[in-house]
Amino acid sequence: MKPKNLAELSDQELLQKSKTLKTGKIIDAVLVGFTIGIVIYSAVKSGLGFFTFFPLLITYVVIKNSKNNAVLAHEIRNELKSRKLVENQDEA
Repeated sequence: MKPKNLAELSDQELLQKSKTLKTGKIIDAVLVGFTIGIVIYSAVKSGLGFFTFFPLLITYVVIKNSKNNAVLAHEIRNELKSRKLVENQDEA
């Protein structure tokens, strides 16, 4: 979503989008941890091979998508601040 579209969203839609992105961060972290665990387990159990590194491709896609979501979250946060819907506290 482009920043110009963020200005067209209502306050409730922006707040909902912000909550969705927070949930997405948690899901991304779980997926990354899960795939790293699969890689470690597979390497210990059956050595290195194609299927050992295949989950790393999934991890790469998730991380790349989460970087795009981080930019979107920053833009949403700025829009919420400009509408004075959130305080100027930094998000962890």
